[in-house]
Amino acid sequence: MKKLFLILSMAVGLLSCQNKEAERAKKEQLIISRSDSLTTLVQQEIMKNLMQAIEKGGPEYAVDFCHAEAIPLTNAAVENMQVFVQRISDKNRNPDNDLKTKTDKEVFEHFTTDEAAKDTLILENKQYVYYKRINLAMPTCLKCHGSVKDIEPGILAKLEAHYPNDKAKDYELHELRGLWKLTYKQEE
Repeated sequence: MKKLFLILSMAVGLLSCQNKEAERAKKEQLIISRSDSLTTLVQQEIMKNLMQAIEKGGPEYAVDFCHAEAIPLTNAAVENMQVFVQRISDKNRNPDNDLKTKTDKEVFEHFTTDEAAKDTLILENKQYVYYKRINLAMPTCLKCHGSVKDIEPGILAKLEAHYPNDKAKDYELHELRGLWKLTYKQEE
């Protein structure tokens, strides 16, 4: 009888572990899906506003606009969503977008070496952190992120005025520019 009870207890324990694992996998898939949608929404909002700025005042005006509005636009797009959104890069323009943590550096290295990597989700310090690739996707991006010799002098002067330690130049079209990083509120 004890043997039967022990076998039943082990079976119930095993099923319980499998259920928790299935629930965790489902939750993580929802976070990945939500994060992909959020980053797409934020990227579209930034690009829409940036293109309007270019139409309104040209690329030099767009540099001023991006400097003043990119972070507020990002924050407004995810307001009340219990997530902190950043863009990070090894060649950052804004010092706040540098790879600051060991995990950021390791994940960025992974994306650098694996061109097929689209996104990844990790659980770190009881928080889910989602990373998604940002490639330089449009020729317009090269006006500010392309080869220094090809960036117009007026745009280059604006970039140097706003970002004296700018490293976000000399990219080629479709090259890895950085990562979206979404940090969700701490798990209970």
